[in-house]
Amino acid sequence: MAFLSGFVLIDAPASALNNARDALDAQYDNEVGVKLIQVSRNERYPYVSAQAFRYWLRDTLSQNAEWQQHTAPVFREAKVAYTDANPIKYWDDDLFGYMRTEGKKTSAADSRKADASREIATETKQSITRTSPFRVGTLVSLAPTNIVKDFGTMSRSGPNMQDGDPVPHSHQFYRAVFKGQLSLDLGRAGLFTYTSKAGNQNLDEVRRALAEEAGLEHLPEYKAYRLPLEQRAERVAALVAGLAELRGGAKQALHYTDVTPAAVLLVVTQGGNNPLQYVVGADERGQPRVNVEALKETVRAWKDQFRSPLYIGWTAGFHDAEREKLRTALEELQSEGVSFVLEHPRTVLKRLADDLCGEAGAGWLD
Repeated sequence: MAFLSGFVLIDAPASALNNARDALDAQYDNEVGVKLIQVSRNERYPYVSAQAFRYWLRDTLSQNAEWQQHTAPVFREAKVAYTDANPIKYWDDDLFGYMRTEGKKTSAADSRKADASREIATETKQSITRTSPFRVGTLVSLAPTNIVKDFGTMSRSGPNMQDGDPVPHSHQFYRAVFKGQLSLDLGRAGLFTYTSKAGNQNLDEVRRALAEEAGLEHLPEYKAYRLPLEQRAERVAALVAGLAELRGGAKQALHYTDVTPAAVLLVVTQGGNNPLQYVVGADERGQPRVNVEALKETVRAWKDQFRSPLYIGWTAGFHDAEREKLRTALEELQSEGVSFVLEHPRTVLKRLADDLCGEAGAGWLD
């Protein structure tokens, strides 16, 4: 099995990308806080939850015309919501996973019958689940940073705002560079199992019949059905290309932040390990630092597991000295048989998407 593994860096110069319910050290009842990890009294690491990052990517992909045609509808009953859970038809159900368990109560059944949107729903005979082939880590600041508070008031003109005290409010924000790990199980993309193991009961009898009808390859020894290679490659390539267009984040009206990756390091490996995670850290000033020795040692230790070049995107203007250190180290490793691509993140991600649909991708997805 091959995995696409690595990490992204997101530059947040003055931002509040993921907010918390309760603000730490709040001075006002209506103060909006940011999510953070407090390691010691004075060390606070802002973070963006993996759920938020996945939402950004799904929302970005849903605005892509090609992906939009293959986005699963969402259904709700009382406090439960789920997608159509049909990975044969819907790309997001395939790559992001799902859990579909319909309520057994009469009220739940009645609500389903009354919901006209369910006319397009795939009939479901039993509870089905699919663990996500696409996995992400929490995006955490490379270094601890100061949490800044911005004080403001409601300031609008109008007859109701002439008298009385101003309405104060406050919110937190920070300056940080976030790092988050990524992993995509290429072998599971477009492969749907029907075993009883939790997370692997992807198909019920209805969906198995749909798989047969659609002519999917049946792999009885694995209790699985698989889409044709071209369709699997198309889905994975669309996901990778979506990372290049990533947008999202809270407080954008006040702290507009471009969340497309400032840097991305990815490689296709034989196993699910993520060998690149220590290549970039923070220096004594809390700024991104390429650990050249870690890069060399890691690549030399793991290159027998590499099935692709190192795909490295680094935006010009984002810590250029570190980009050049990275290039110099990679050129040294190149003499040892290690290949790499080093360009703008958007260019590199599109190159990777193209490679996934080409001859190299056929081997990775096998």
